[in-house]
Amino acid sequence: MKKCNLSYILVEKQQIHKFKSSYEVLLNYDTLKEHNDLVLFRLHWKNVEGSLMLNDRKQKYEKEKTADNTNSGNSNEEKSDEHLDVRLNHCLAYVLHTSGTTGIPKIVRVPHACIVLNIQHFRVLFEITQEDVLFLASPLTFDPSVVEIFVALSSGACLLIVPTSVKVLPSKLAAVLFSHHRVTILQATPTLLRRFGSQLIKSTVLSAGTSLRVLALGGEAFPSLTVLKSWRGIDNKTQIFNVYGITEVSSWATFYRIPEEFLNSTLKSELPVPLGFPLLGTVVEVRDTNGFTIQEGRGQVFLGGRNRVCFLDDEMTVPLGMMRATGDLVMVKDGEIFFLGRKDSQIKRHGKRLNIELVQQVAEGLQQVESCAVTWYNQEKLILFLVSKNDLVKEYIFKELQKHLPSHAIPDELLLIDSLPFTSHGKIDVSELNKIYLNYLNLKSECKLNGKEELWGKLQYLWKSILNLSEDPLKVPDESLFLNSGGDSLKSIRLLNEIEKLVGTSVPGLLEIILSSSILEIYNHVLQTVFPDEDLVFSKNYATKRKFSDINQEETSGRSLHQKSVMTLSCDSELTAFTAVSRGSQILSLNTKFLTKLGLCSSAHSSELISQTNIQNVKSLNPSALTGKSNDPSHVAEVSEEGTYVIAAKKMELHVRWRSDTGKCVDASPLVVIPAVDKSSATVYIGSHSHRMMAVDLHSGKVKWEQILGDRIESSACVSKCGNFIVVGCYNGLVYVLRSNSGEKYWMFPTEGAVKSSATVDPTTGLLYIGSHDQHAYALDIYKKKCVWKLKCGGTVFSSPCLSLIPQHLYVATLGGHLLAINPATGNRVWKHSCGKPLFSSPRCCLQYVCIGCVDGNLLCFTHFGEQVWQFSTSEPIFSSPCASASEQEIFFGSHDCFIYCCNMKGHLQWKFETTSRVYATPFAFRYQEGNNGMLLAAASTDGKLWILESKSGRLQSVYELPGEVFSSPVIWESMLLIGCRNNYVYCLDLLGGYQI
Repeated sequence: MKKCNLSYILVEKQQIHKFKSSYEVLLNYDTLKEHNDLVLFRLHWKNVEGSLMLNDRKQKYEKEKTADNTNSGNSNEEKSDEHLDVRLNHCLAYVLHTSGTTGIPKIVRVPHACIVLNIQHFRVLFEITQEDVLFLASPLTFDPSVVEIFVALSSGACLLIVPTSVKVLPSKLAAVLFSHHRVTILQATPTLLRRFGSQLIKSTVLSAGTSLRVLALGGEAFPSLTVLKSWRGIDNKTQIFNVYGITEVSSWATFYRIPEEFLNSTLKSELPVPLGFPLLGTVVEVRDTNGFTIQEGRGQVFLGGRNRVCFLDDEMTVPLGMMRATGDLVMVKDGEIFFLGRKDSQIKRHGKRLNIELVQQVAEGLQQVESCAVTWYNQEKLILFLVSKNDLVKEYIFKELQKHLPSHAIPDELLLIDSLPFTSHGKIDVSELNKIYLNYLNLKSECKLNGKEELWGKLQYLWKSILNLSEDPLKVPDESLFLNSGGDSLKSIRLLNEIEKLVGTSVPGLLEIILSSSILEIYNHVLQTVFPDEDLVFSKNYATKRKFSDINQEETSGRSLHQKSVMTLSCDSELTAFTAVSRGSQILSLNTKFLTKLGLCSSAHSSELISQTNIQNVKSLNPSALTGKSNDPSHVAEVSEEGTYVIAAKKMELHVRWRSDTGKCVDASPLVVIPAVDKSSATVYIGSHSHRMMAVDLHSGKVKWEQILGDRIESSACVSKCGNFIVVGCYNGLVYVLRSNSGEKYWMFPTEGAVKSSATVDPTTGLLYIGSHDQHAYALDIYKKKCVWKLKCGGTVFSSPCLSLIPQHLYVATLGGHLLAINPATGNRVWKHSCGKPLFSSPRCCLQYVCIGCVDGNLLCFTHFGEQVWQFSTSEPIFSSPCASASEQEIFFGSHDCFIYCCNMKGHLQWKFETTSRVYATPFAFRYQEGNNGMLLAAASTDGKLWILESKSGRLQSVYELPGEVFSSPVIWESMLLIGCRNNYVYCLDLLGGYQI
């Protein structure tokens, strides 16, 4: 203020105390006049010149040193030894603050040379004459006001200034502007224009007879062409401009006039509006994340020009031609620049990137929507605020949004409001919107359920809205199952959260009820929590609920049904020597000692491997075909924030070797079984939603056999100890035991719920362990066709059990949030830990620890005695199961936050790699014999991309995109990668080439 020779200042009365306490050491002041809530002060500066000069010299030295360091290595900056000094006489035109709506508020001191160029260009661009009337739409604290004022004054045009009391009343303001004063030039934010409402805009502002000759919209994202055309009256001739700029390079930087043919076209257009052309003296650059100027693609806008520079905060000097980062992301295509959104408007939701301005644009394009705004409340909820043209039904809006937006962009809540709040600068007031939502939540929490009838009605509503059944007027049938009605794991969590929000309390065990039971059973479960004295409701079919099992239904509570703990196979002569490879780098070699006796197998493949201390050691061993050492760790891929990579030389490539059609989605993971005698006859076993279980030749892709089961298959197959049987779970509640060479059904074991869990074999006893949605874990002796024991686990068993030989523990996880250690011989529970949130991830054990991922975003690590050692936090749920390295020094896993993580066994992050979508699948660590590059990691993201990374550094080696979503986990044998895809195919890809990157 001293440098500007400020003599007078207006202060709000409520800020007077703050003003006096802040500046009393620098100045004296006289109170001249009071008006309403404002006080005018005359300033008398004290002798502060000396301290200011000392401070200036220090700042100048630091700034110039920083500028020299910054500019010396940047080939894209406009290099100049010339600087602009703020202390030069008559340098500054005005000083203001940025609004803070797009970042931290800054002080901006604007030189005359910077803003004059805007004024000159706008006079010519808008063809301003003495006959024009310009409306001062912007407050004096918003720099476009300077352009409005001086464009009018320098042209001899009329400048219309309207009291705030009129500005806040849209209909009155429209009458003042377009009836009484016949405004011809309007420069405004889109939010300010929207406040008129679409009807008033069409009938008055942009009507055929409007006085408005030029409408320039800027300061916010420009409306879509569809919305813009809906605002224009027939035969309207107003010229409409998109103007863009930032206060840090005051005021405007680019302009684009919307062509008449676009505005008059009757075709619906979703084309974005370009930012257009630079204004006089302005330089516009788009740079990538590495700071290089780009001509095509996505990047950030930088603005500047020789005289288009301002002083920010404490800057004393700035280089002429300095370029300022805007924080705005754009796409450059065919020489045109299209606005994508603010960097800080990019959020991560359900594991995917989302620009919330996209949601606003789509919602605004709906016919019934007058205006709208979107907020990311507390960085956890996407809230859509709507001003409607008429009475709106929320279900209708959700239905329309689902037609135009991906699932991760659908708002969590929709609030109907009378009008949008806006700041003094004419922009949407996000803080006020958040207050509106907070008040809504408080009001909602006070509204208690009146009884079980209201609970039933609201449960039906939530069911329909989450499953996109809102248009169905019929009541949801009592026996409807969530998963069969179109639900999935993510939607089930959303339903859980909505129900708990509705009843105002947590409902223990609700998630597994949602996933395994009917809507009526869900209602009864909630009823017991909220209205414990109410009688339960039963459907006609409830009393006769099907029983899948003929086993004695008495709960064992750890007591086995058959006390014999070690099973011996009755036919050693039927043993098959093999290696089995399954998800998570699980590799198991069995029965090779039998071949060694016959002289058919070398001792290197002996089943002595089984005698090691822990089964994970057995499963992590890689066969000789996968060995290789890294001699040159220095050549690696550089991974950017977007997850892209830069190739310096030859890279690994993935090529489809074969693919096999299964008929429907393949969510199960492959099992590869390689016979020790004839490795060329290796077989891939996998099931799909088509009910088919298939055996496919690994090398050729030829189908060896197919077997149709009773329902869809998401369970991954497991091979028996003898190698002669394949075991797989099914949605119909059965565990199928099929002959591995023919697919013939050998035994079917019934549980009382869907079986998505994958079986685990005990290599010492031959027992198979599996979980079910009926909340039980089972130990099955397939040779005697008996259930050895069953144990109720306190929640749905979705994931797969994990077996440790020393100590002898079977680890089972539930959607009730429990991790159990069970004696695998007897079925007795050894210990239980409650994680508090559902466990979709399968536990993975190694010599010292057992690890598991949780829906709350944490990877948890326990000792074999049940003591939690550490937890590692991600920002989204973990459905991926952990995978240990062969050395057991690292653990790999994915998260819905789109990252693949590597932690050491102390829980410390070693690296993380950002993919392009959620990571649901389990990674696979392996050695690659070509390229001499040591251990690699294969992983998959749900958008169909396969990622090959260096396991030690996380650096990208290769990426390949499948033509469908992927929930299956990759499995690798030799140089072949196997994986299922939701385009109905199972794929085998060859890994080719070296890795010199």
